[in-house]
Amino acid sequence: MDHGSRIPGSPGNHKTSKKGSLKWWQLSLIGVGCTIGTGYFLGSSIGITITGPSIVISFLLAAVSTYIVFNVLAKMTAEDPQNGSFCYYAKKAFGPWAGFSCGWNYWCSNILIMGSQLTALSILSKFWFHQVPLWVFAAGYAAIAIVVVLFGTKGFDKVENILAIIKTSAIVMFIILAVVALFGWIGGGSKHFQLPSSMGKIFPEGYIGFWSSLIYAFYAFGGIEVIGLMAIRLKKKEDAPKAGKIMLLLLTIIYVVSLGLAVTMEHYDSFNEKESPFVKAMADYHLSFFPHVFNGAIIIAGFSTMTASLFGVTTLLVTLAEDGDAPSFFAKKLKKFNKLPLASLGLGAIGLLASVVTALLVPGKIYEYITTAAGILLLYNWSFIIISSLRILKSKGLETFISYFGLLLILAAVSGTILEKSIRFGFFVSLLFVGMIALVAFITKRKSSKTKQNGLKKLTPQESD
Repeated sequence: MDHGSRIPGSPGNHKTSKKGSLKWWQLSLIGVGCTIGTGYFLGSSIGITITGPSIVISFLLAAVSTYIVFNVLAKMTAEDPQNGSFCYYAKKAFGPWAGFSCGWNYWCSNILIMGSQLTALSILSKFWFHQVPLWVFAAGYAAIAIVVVLFGTKGFDKVENILAIIKTSAIVMFIILAVVALFGWIGGGSKHFQLPSSMGKIFPEGYIGFWSSLIYAFYAFGGIEVIGLMAIRLKKKEDAPKAGKIMLLLLTIIYVVSLGLAVTMEHYDSFNEKESPFVKAMADYHLSFFPHVFNGAIIIAGFSTMTASLFGVTTLLVTLAEDGDAPSFFAKKLKKFNKLPLASLGLGAIGLLASVVTALLVPGKIYEYITTAAGILLLYNWSFIIISSLRILKSKGLETFISYFGLLLILAAVSGTILEKSIRFGFFVSLLFVGMIALVAFITKRKSSKTKQNGLKKLTPQESD
């Protein structure tokens, strides 16, 4: 999941941009590249262990909800195109506190997403180096990412596009090999494939397990809000809904087909959170090259995603500072470091460091905790998008029903994390972040109100007239 791959339109800059250059199909492909990431390549394993083959249904429901979120965001963009995208619309609908909360919630979710990616890369690297502690890999990847950001970004976008192709190609490679195995051309026939023949086999962990797995399906679709930010670059803003539909159709096909093959090739008990489900599914076919090529491709692409996420949160904090939603020193840029906002980068680096420390202290369940919390914070923003649209678009009838259905699915995904003991801690972590943001928003709003009142009191009767 590459939520932070690009944050091209920052949440606070509300000036409408000039005419864009992107065609709708280009935005669709960028969306696919931005969305597929370590949350899918590794996070889906946790979903499988929690619910079994019904993970495919979880992904279908997540696709429906994702489409609902994107559709309303695209409509708002077409009606009132703004660089601030969902944060601007939240502010437009409910006032400055909503824009502030939305921006900081997005920053926090991206910090956690970086931590999730960092942990995933470390877990995948242990495939070759079993004895190396998780935190050592995490520290190494974090340090390299910071160095990359410090020493320039020339050509980074082009490299990132290539790595997005690598990620997609890795999934396509798995699908082709799995189909070849299905026809018995490798690995001794199709005896490994077992289609679930009853509801009990589709939902082996019951409906509670299925409910709890939803968060990992939603997490794999995270990134849709970045496409909302990029929709401002379209030549025709009204093409945003079309771009979203094609993107989600492609993602859903890729996800459902690949996961469907994986859960029929291996019993769900065989999967674990320390190994990609696709590598595990191909293990019985003794293709010596596959685990190494697949793992390597995902690590390379995942590292680019994490580094781009660090760029993203750095840029986002600068914008928040410029809008008065963060201390002004975060907006200062130093000429000696390619005009880089070191204070903003420093706070992002502290977020990475926190992930390294957490990996050192809680090596066992760290990935589940961070991924769950990141996914929940992401869904809070999705809820903001839908709620804002209800007020801005003034939806009626069927459109209102669809929006509320989307909110219901999001609520199901968030509440499901409370039911599963192994991921419940992530829910409380997300509440901690939301509580801190809400407290700061409340204090900021009170200070703003007092400043206005004091200003009015200072006016003389003549001035007030």
